Amino acid sequence: MQFDGVLGTLQKICSVYILSAQDIRQWDQYTIEREPVSSIVLMERAAGKCVDWILAKDWRNRSFKIFCSKGNNGGDGLAIARLLLQDGFSVSVYILEFGKPGATDFQINLHRLKDTRHVDLHFITAKENFPLINTDDILIDALFGSGLNKPLDNLAAEIVEHINHSKALVISIDLPSGLFPDQTSKGNKVVKANYTLTCQCYKRGLLVQDNAMFIGEVHVLDIGLDPLFLHTKTFTHHLIDVHLAKQAFQPRNLFAHKGQFGHALITAGSYGKIGAAVIAAKACLKSGVGLLTCYLPKCGYAIMQASLPEAMVITDDNENELEQLPGDIEKYSVIGIGPGIGTTDATKKLVSFIIRRYKKPLVIDADGLNCLSLQKELLDQLPPYSVLTPHVKEFDRLFGEHQDDFERIHTANEKAKKLNIIIVLKSHHTLIATPSGNLYFNSTGNPGMAKGGTGDALTGIITSLLAQNYSPEHAAILGVYLHGLAGDLAANALSQEAMMASDLISFLSHAFKELK
Repeated sequence: MQFDGVLGTLQKICSVYILSAQDIRQWDQYTIEREPVSSIVLMERAAGKCVDWILAKDWRNRSFKIFCSKGNNGGDGLAIARLLLQDGFSVSVYILEFGKPGATDFQINLHRLKDTRHVDLHFITAKENFPLINTDDILIDALFGSGLNKPLDNLAAEIVEHINHSKALVISIDLPSGLFPDQTSKGNKVVKANYTLTCQCYKRGLLVQDNAMFIGEVHVLDIGLDPLFLHTKTFTHHLIDVHLAKQAFQPRNLFAHKGQFGHALITAGSYGKIGAAVIAAKACLKSGVGLLTCYLPKCGYAIMQASLPEAMVITDDNENELEQLPGDIEKYSVIGIGPGIGTTDATKKLVSFIIRRYKKPLVIDADGLNCLSLQKELLDQLPPYSVLTPHVKEFDRLFGEHQDDFERIHTANEKAKKLNIIIVLKSHHTLIATPSGNLYFNSTGNPGMAKGGTGDALTGIITSLLAQNYSPEHAAILGVYLHGLAGDLAANALSQEAMMASDLISFLSHAFKELK
């Protein structure tokens, strides 16, 4: 079975840095001054890349309606309209008229468009001027881009609602209109795009779960901004792509033996939830750990021994839950704790004992995090560089309620630095916050992974990599990337609907091969 296509797609959409709107403006100016190139030529370049993307689709017989304002994003839309007309497409252009002349580059492209044959150009001054949209039309949203700094209102908000009420396919240029690049857009009127063609690199607004309903399928288009700009300042927001994953990956030495790959302890399971322990343990072994011991309640002994003969098993005296320390815990290279353990008083005490007594980094997930949220005084006692892997609700239980994803990003950044830990905030683009202040957003993964057990698998993967002497930061980066890539490979082979956490683990072998 071949998997080259999946990784090839990921390589094309990934870039290293995630820049703010201000950074992008500076990058534009740097390119203009250094190349040198005029801003209108840069706009033409961006429009050409968008048209190239459109030409690759089977849309030759479709009608395009392009909506523009009078800023630079509107200038992009006018240039796209002209290029599509020159290529023989049916195009109508609708410009929001606010009584102002518009940006310089917008005006230049407006004159160019008017000189093009067969142009169908309309100025919208009131709601009555809105066009009828057919279901088979393709709409290009070039109203407002990354320069937007306030919510849309009046006629601009009404045209967005008009677009959203249509059944037509929508392509947004750079960002869906109404979406802020660097802060929450909750409550805004925002275009709901099927595709977002964003220029040069991801913006944070395209990576947060809050905006999922607006952005559709994101494609990053290289418009030729000078890459030397990226060496002129320090950037703290990064995208985890295949190149970064390969940098973190440590190939095995020819003379290696199992003692060089660590001895991990997975502390997991309670009555009815031994499956969580099995999934975490299997993922740990499939990710290359030298030795694995599983610490379970007695009811899990036969299940684990039958499910995973490669793992060693020790049990608590309690039949149904964990309540005692599993002997000398310092002998283990790393401890992963949490999947399926529950939150009884005895188990909370066990979590407390391990946090206070173990000196090396821990991996804490699921009920381990819930036990921690019920004993928040333990946050200050976490071993340095421990890795916490919460989903959104677990994150809020630990650190308080948040109104939006941008607040969570800020909190994760501050808590990782203050507590000297690594926070893996799970989402479609999982965030990794590090003590250094660097933030990483993952590029792999798909909705088929939104099922019970996939988080337990991630716990096992990161625990395994830490045991193998990866740095905690690299273990988190590589673990999250491999977890998502294995999920993508499983979905490609089995479908998002049919794949399970155990399938993801089976495809870890293919994911590792992609890094070699």
